[in-house]
Amino acid sequence: MTDVTTARRPPVGIRLLHALARDPDLLAMPSEALDAYREAENRRRSSRLIRLFTGFPDRGATIGWQEVTLPDRVVRVRVHRPSRGPVSGSGLPLVLHVHGGGFVGTAPQSDWINSRLAARLPAVVVSVEHRLLAAGTSMSAAADDGWDVLHEVVRHPAPWGIDPARVAVFGESAGAMITALAAIRAREAGLRLRAQVLVNPCVDVTATAYDYASMREHADSPMISMTVLELFRRLAAPDGTDAHAVSPLYAADHSGLAPALVVLPTVDPLADQGRAYAGRLRAAGTPVQVSEHPGAIHAFLSMPGMVPQARAARAAITGFLHDNLTG
Repeated sequence: MTDVTTARRPPVGIRLLHALARDPDLLAMPSEALDAYREAENRRRSSRLIRLFTGFPDRGATIGWQEVTLPDRVVRVRVHRPSRGPVSGSGLPLVLHVHGGGFVGTAPQSDWINSRLAARLPAVVVSVEHRLLAAGTSMSAAADDGWDVLHEVVRHPAPWGIDPARVAVFGESAGAMITALAAIRAREAGLRLRAQVLVNPCVDVTATAYDYASMREHADSPMISMTVLELFRRLAAPDGTDAHAVSPLYAADHSGLAPALVVLPTVDPLADQGRAYAGRLRAAGTPVQVSEHPGAIHAFLSMPGMVPQARAARAAITGFLHDNLTG
């Protein structure tokens, strides 16, 4: 099944921002400078002013930080809960969310979508503030954070007020890579997920990462450049590591996974990676829906103030999760 919205070009505001933007030379930055850039960018993404672009949270949800204590580390999570408690005493569904960015990004940038999921499903949405990619911190560490938080919350549902039988994962961009890997690990661990939602997913950081038509067609797309993609790939799977192990596209087995919704903006270098992954899931017998949004750009779900297609994507995600978590 494929749903397609209208509109063919990025909005005027996005095109203007793209024309005026001057991205730093990330590939030439030493580690210290990259760390400083990341900290400054994440402060900006967490600010109140940026909500003009990233959207204002739903008033029907409460938002707060909590910590998940694991055997060897503590991971911060941003928790979105409906303002009203569960109708019954069985607990609410859990949606484990992972933000996009990879080497930059923070959970507050996704408050708009996560607060609405919490209020309208309703559900408890736990957004993982995973370790960001850096020299010495590869995608395997970030993927461990996503899986370990999911496993810990499901193992101890009572403090979270969740129903461990109604669990879904939801990721954006690099976060979709983390949640796709978590869905695979959940199957291997015998943890039944009800759904997985992958928004503009990156699923390939191997040598074939650029062998997609959309990479050539949208190399100059707003909001994600080939420089950003190359830095992400270098950090995610540095020399000497197995890039296939963190590339969901190359998992040994795509069968028996949670039903998937793959949300694709069409003006995105990664669009064909998402289409390829949907094809792998479908070929393996895993139920999959693809929701394409012509004219939408990468990371559009985090920019509802600028990209109107974000609302259609939100409706598709909400409906898909509602059907799978409450059915």
